[in-house]
Formats: sequence, C-alpha cells, structure tokens
Amino acid sequence: MKIGILGGGAWGTALAQVAARGGEPVLLWAREPEVVASINHAHENSRFLAGIALPASIHATGALGDLAGCDALLVVVPAQHVRAVLAETAVGASPLVLCAKGIEAGTRLLVGEVAHALHPRSPIAVLSGPTFAHEVAAGQPTAVTLACADEALGAALAERLGGPAFRPYASTDVIGAEIGGAVKNVLAIACGVVEGAGLGQNARAALIARGFAEMVRFGLARGARAETLSGLSGLGDLVLTCSSTSSRNFSLGMGLGQGKRAADLLADRLTVAEGAFTAPVLREAAAAARVAMPVVEAVCDLLAGRDVRSVIDALLARPLTRE
Repeated sequence: MKIGILGGGAWGTALAQVAARGGEPVLLWAREPEVVASINHAHENSRFLAGIALPASIHATGALGDLAGCDALLVVVPAQHVRAVLAETAVGASPLVLCAKGIEAGTRLLVGEVAHALHPRSPIAVLSGPTFAHEVAAGQPTAVTLACADEALGAALAERLGGPAFRPYASTDVIGAEIGGAVKNVLAIACGVVEGAGLGQNARAALIARGFAEMVRFGLARGARAETLSGLSGLGDLVLTCSSTSSRNFSLGMGLGQGKRAADLLADRLTVAEGAFTAPVLREAAAAARVAMPVVEAVCDLLAGRDVRSVIDALLARPLTRE
C-alpha cells in the first residue's frame, strides 16, 4: 500500500516517517517549495520539524497530480483548507485517511463530510488521538484511534501504519473520532487561558471535566458514540492538549489569559491553532443542535476580543446545577 501525504507541516512529516518505516515508499505533498527541497535534498523538514532525520524513501513534491498513483492518502492539511486541496487532488477511489481536526466554517461540516462530498467513491477513515508530532517523529510510544466504517479497510490501514511505537486502535465511529478531535482544540484554548491567567490547577482540572461533558453532549447530538469520546480521540487527546505548551491551542490560550490580543497571537504563529477557527463554527453547530457549551462560548468571546476577567467572571457566575 503506497501512502501519499497531503500536507508538509510537522504532523504530516511525522506521519510520513511513520508510513516509511521499513523503507516503504511515501510521497508527501507540501505547498512550500522550501519544504519540498529540504525533504528531498537534506532529508529533513527544516521549517516545521527541524532536527528529525527522515528516511530516503520519503519523497516530497509540490504537484498534487503526482499523488494519483497512491493507494491511500493521509489528509493532513488544516481543516479549513481541506476542501480546496481535495478539490484539486485526483483521488479516484483511494481511501482518504483524515488527520485534520476541525469543522468547516460556513457549512458546519465535519472534515469527513467535506471529503465525502468531493470524492463520494473514496472510503473515509479518521486517524486521531493524543499526538505531538515531535514525539511521534522521535519514535516515542503513541496510541491513536483509527476509525473506519469498513472494518476490513480499517484493519489494513492499521496494519500498514502501525508499529511497536505507533499503535492504532480500531473503531467504526468516524463521527465520534472527528468530533473529539475538533472539540478538544477549543477546550485546549480554554485551559491555556486558565494557565495564562494564573487561576490554578483546581480550575484547570474542573475545566477539563466540564469541557469533556460539553464534548460528550455535542457528540451524542451529532451521532457519536460515548465510548469513542471517552477514548483516545476524545478524552485522551483532550488531556494531552490541555496540559502542555507543546499544544498550539494551549499556547494560544495562555497568551489570551495574559491579556494579549488574539489577532496578534495568531499572526505571530508558524503553524495553525485549529481551535481558533473551529470555536465560532462549533458555537453555531451547538446552537443548531440545541446543545449548551458555555466553555466554548467563553473561548469565542475571548477570541472576539472580550476582556479576560469579564469572561471568567461570567462563567463563574453561572447558576449551580446538577452534574
């Protein structure tokens, strides 16, 4: 199974390295010419994953048409760019493994729904879980959810990508895996705000628990299974990204908690903090599904420029209720 990677950022490069284990050929598409050149000539992605040596079996290209011969494509471009990239990609009936986490602005579609609309003949799988790219690339132990409605295809993809340090756990709940990854990015911003504002560990733990309750409410309303949201692609990913500055979303929240402007923080970033784009779309989707998500609402207010103290005070002033 020849693997193609759509996206030459840190996560796409780390997944290319996973797929190339054992000398298997992998073709990686990157938009940036300097990334293509760095991978092909220096065997390193010096812009997004510096210091990690890449095997020679990874070849980079800037031409989407080159991926036409791949047996499966891992889609690792930011969620808001998936439609544009897939619209230009000749997929045929190859499986699409979605590794982007988010909800499309305007349509409120999950990434899998966008992919299916563009390529209805392609089976859809979702790879999601607690994954920092630099740890995966360094070969540190990692476990993920690999969700696919076709169990045989899911097993084949897990066999192709799995190894001693990278363990995909099978699921058929594609929607649940997607929702966990999208919602946790927004909640990670909220936890970063707690850290940046100096509100303490008690507050962060409470926020993770209450945020997870929001994730479950929304997920169930959209057809996800509770056990998926409690697994690697939901709670597992939430715990990781809500507790480390290696998380782009957590770091963004820290800056907001310190009183910095969202526009300045987002302009000064090499890579995308997906939660900033997902938050307002998630708020709309939650309202449409009649699901209360006060933590998500608070993140949206902060991203829109509302004062940190007033947003925190509003959350703390909510009426007490049953857990």
